[in-house]
Amino acid sequence: MAEAADFQGTRPSPARRWLRRTASAVLGAPLLAGLLAVPAAGAAPAAEPAKAPTGSRTVAVSLNTLSPSVPAEDDTLTVSGTLTNKGKETISSAEVDLRVGPRLSGRGEVDDASKRSAYVPGVDPVTVGDKYTVKFPKLAKGISQDFTLTVPVDKLGLDDPGVYQLGVSVSGRTTTAPYEQVLGIERSFLPWQPEASDSRTNLTFLWPLIASPHVTAETRSDEQQTPVFTNDELAKELAPGGRLEQMVSLGSRLPVTWVVDPDLLASVAAMAGKYEVESGDTTVPGRNQAVAKQWLTALEKVVEDGKVIALPFADPDLASIAHRGKNVSGTLSHLQNASAVAATTVETILHVKPSTDFAWPVNGAVDSSIVDVATSAGAHNVIARSDSFRETTELPYTPTAARPIGGGTTAVVADARLSTLFDGDMSRAGSSTRAVQKFLAQTLALTEQAPDNERSIVVASPRMPTAAQAQTMARALEGLAGNRWTQPLDLVAAAEVKPDPRATSKVPRASAYPKKLRAQELPTQAFQDIRTTQGSLDSFETILTQPERVVTPFGNAVNRSMSTSWRGRSLEAQQYRDAVRDYLQSLTSEVQLIEKSDVTLSGRSATIPVTVQNKLVQGVDRLVLRLTSDNIRLKFNDDGSMAELPVRIAGGHSQSVKFDTATSANGRAQVTARLYTEDGTQYGEEMTFTVKVSEVTPTVLLVIAGGLLLLVLAGIRMYSHRKRAVASDTADGNGDGPEQPSDPTPDTGPESGAPSGTGEKVDR
Repeated sequence: MAEAADFQGTRPSPARRWLRRTASAVLGAPLLAGLLAVPAAGAAPAAEPAKAPTGSRTVAVSLNTLSPSVPAEDDTLTVSGTLTNKGKETISSAEVDLRVGPRLSGRGEVDDASKRSAYVPGVDPVTVGDKYTVKFPKLAKGISQDFTLTVPVDKLGLDDPGVYQLGVSVSGRTTTAPYEQVLGIERSFLPWQPEASDSRTNLTFLWPLIASPHVTAETRSDEQQTPVFTNDELAKELAPGGRLEQMVSLGSRLPVTWVVDPDLLASVAAMAGKYEVESGDTTVPGRNQAVAKQWLTALEKVVEDGKVIALPFADPDLASIAHRGKNVSGTLSHLQNASAVAATTVETILHVKPSTDFAWPVNGAVDSSIVDVATSAGAHNVIARSDSFRETTELPYTPTAARPIGGGTTAVVADARLSTLFDGDMSRAGSSTRAVQKFLAQTLALTEQAPDNERSIVVASPRMPTAAQAQTMARALEGLAGNRWTQPLDLVAAAEVKPDPRATSKVPRASAYPKKLRAQELPTQAFQDIRTTQGSLDSFETILTQPERVVTPFGNAVNRSMSTSWRGRSLEAQQYRDAVRDYLQSLTSEVQLIEKSDVTLSGRSATIPVTVQNKLVQGVDRLVLRLTSDNIRLKFNDDGSMAELPVRIAGGHSQSVKFDTATSANGRAQVTARLYTEDGTQYGEEMTFTVKVSEVTPTVLLVIAGGLLLLVLAGIRMYSHRKRAVASDTADGNGDGPEQPSDPTPDTGPESGAPSGTGEKVDR
């Protein structure tokens, strides 16, 4: 059980760590005692204490390059770096030494060596020799000095293949301590495998092409539906030297498995054509089409013969869905849709058929609910990590990645030590070199654990590596190019490797999920917001004559709202969801009722028009306009106080919908107009107006008739009186009387054409 401390995700036991430290102290005690011993009386003065550990952190040592990373017998090792005097005194007689050995046994010893910071006599290796040193007469405080050490490999004292400690130390004197002492040291590792091993480890390295969402739900009204981007930051990542450009150019010469977010491909493809970018309250034309086209062309050439894994569209956060979203109706259907469109997107843009059978939770942290959510979307392989799938038995080696976890599902457990080596800032040369050498050392130590047991190991790199991280990972893989102790294997094949029966295959409980990761999850409110938006979209879709122009961009935006990239960016995530909702509301409000003034009816029946306006560029259909009255004496279409009529309007037009009305009495009625979809869902805001009934009643008619009768009677009486007068004049012998005027013109004016009053007047 010599390698019991090398379990995936475990550390050496406290007893073993104590034993190591005790042994180191015991071995170093005689040497230290000899160095510090006081000479006896009469004896010759003892030599100055050399290489003492006091002050071993005074000088910061950075190893910037180590070439070659994996040396061969005939090579010359070159180590360059920087010394920085961080003390308060000038250092004189400074000497830089290379230290090599001893050979480390197992992955645990590699970890222990990398954690030490101070010089430890008896534990740190001895110098190669005075011939291979660099001397500085003095190192002023606060000043940095570069150095380069060159040593033939055959002078390093390397024996059996394995991982050797390598260190660079600086020693010197100060005014306070005028004797030679080690003032600083930096450690690294030197993998020594001059010939290819008979048994090699299969190594799978995931190379992710994933980005945060950059495309909004908004599109222009032209035929191509020009997309609108939140910003032009994606172009910087695609440009030469950018993060995504580096991933493609570096990955093109490496044996990696490409893990692609289809949303990134769709976004770059959109950028390759006409696109716009938000700028304040407006948008401006995007100008990076050439950059996008160049990146897509390069990627298409790279992956034509390689294995491509397509994640669900927009890389949804599986853990957030499992812990906070699955109980919100519609969430799982969004995930299934994101999985369904993944293959089509990749095939359309890259012209290769990807594997869509893999799910990748954040940091490979899983529990049973995450596995359930992943498999519900169609995945049969879940990429986990060994710090989540901790070994429960004391295996003396790192087991194969593939683990059956039931239900036909396989957990592909990536090695946590190797997968996390490239986290952090790799822009500093010292950090990058340290990560490369430790990666190579760990893979060699892993192979040596069980040389007769060929295993398959997976490395899941950072999800969205920086350009510096990508360059560091590339250097690490280039160090394995000779296939001396590893050989490349793609992820699909790694998932099919025969599992180790002794390796743990039990899915962790929900309580084991890391609290730090849980705190970064999307809140339940996020999924409720998505549900609300989707509900509005469903209603809107039903009335459109070209629903695909709206469903596709909004469906993609909904998927982007669940992206893993929102972790740690809760405010930005909320702003994105709000923008999607607000834009959808602005579109739905383009179909609306036109405000109507009060209506006056001048009779018992009339027609009331209500206008519906469509400002969209496409037509709407399957809408119903409903009128309801609060007065039962006002009836619509002879059918009561409520009536409905269908609405169909071309894009950019309005339609006047006319309702027949009837009333049995004068008075007022409050009428409410509202649009509905055919399934009865309310659409838009309601509108109310007042209908006034003002009819000529029978009583008024009787009064008018009586007046007319009196006029007729008066006329008859006047005629009779005049006739008698004429007859009387004739009888008196007057003969011709004076000429009588004709009947006067009736004193009635024409019907007034003036409006009847405020509001709208509807005649029969």
